[in-house]
Amino acid sequence: MSNPVGEIVKIGVIGGSGLYNMPEITDITQYTIDTPFGKPSDDITVGTLRGKRVAFVPRHGRGHVHSPATIPQRANIYALKTLGVRYCIAVNACGSLREDYAPGHIVVPDQLFDYTIGRRDRSFFEDGIVAHIGVAQPFDDDLREVVAHAVEIAGGTVHRSGTFIIEDGPRFATRAESNIFRQWGCDIIGMTTVPEAFLAREAEMAYASMAHITDYDVWHEEPVSVEMVTNTFSRNIRLAQEALAYTVEHVEEDHTTASHTALDGAIMTAREHIPQSEIDKLYPIIARTMKL
Repeated sequence: MSNPVGEIVKIGVIGGSGLYNMPEITDITQYTIDTPFGKPSDDITVGTLRGKRVAFVPRHGRGHVHSPATIPQRANIYALKTLGVRYCIAVNACGSLREDYAPGHIVVPDQLFDYTIGRRDRSFFEDGIVAHIGVAQPFDDDLREVVAHAVEIAGGTVHRSGTFIIEDGPRFATRAESNIFRQWGCDIIGMTTVPEAFLAREAEMAYASMAHITDYDVWHEEPVSVEMVTNTFSRNIRLAQEALAYTVEHVEEDHTTASHTALDGAIMTAREHIPQSEIDKLYPIIARTMKL
């Protein structure tokens, strides 16, 4: 599948509507894109921000119609890949599992713990082609540094590391779970970064998360509520917009990081044993490393 829209967009953002509705974004176009993995969460908004074309994906769809476990994450990442995206910035809401990571703060995590139990499609490589991707460092360190600096420039309190545990949802954790996650050494908790980060690595995108702490999760005295999450994130939306704009401005779109060569040596299946149908389906992802 070649570029479906006729323009190359090298920066992608996955988050909510408050991001692609920024007044600073101009020359906006909506693209409806289909993929071998179905349709993305919604139409993709492409606009110009600080002189660069940026593709915005509303993770849960307009109107928040996709549950964390039913987000079409493969379609989202695949669609961005076909546009030419090399850098993907994820904006997330999360709970804190430690006292010093307070609501209103932002974490740029460096580690992930996958605690999703239900069925989520975790890989592009399923039928007839096997690839083993390294994710010891699941977030791109170069992009993380730009995002963290952007939050500081925007006036936010940022934590430059943290282990992000991802649970299925849509329910919040029990108090027992929350306390065990703390004992495991996890710092923040969310529902959507897995498998998003892993799929971005398979697609050879540099990926980082700007995680906004909305609550202390249920290990703290007060229980978590939707109202608590939405109110805190709404107060942080200006900060998110300013940090995102600075990140876009300072990302070097053509710079190559380790994430951009993640498939080197990862595909185990011999070329002559890979069905042509799989090559056609995964062409945007495997073309570079297989020299197609």
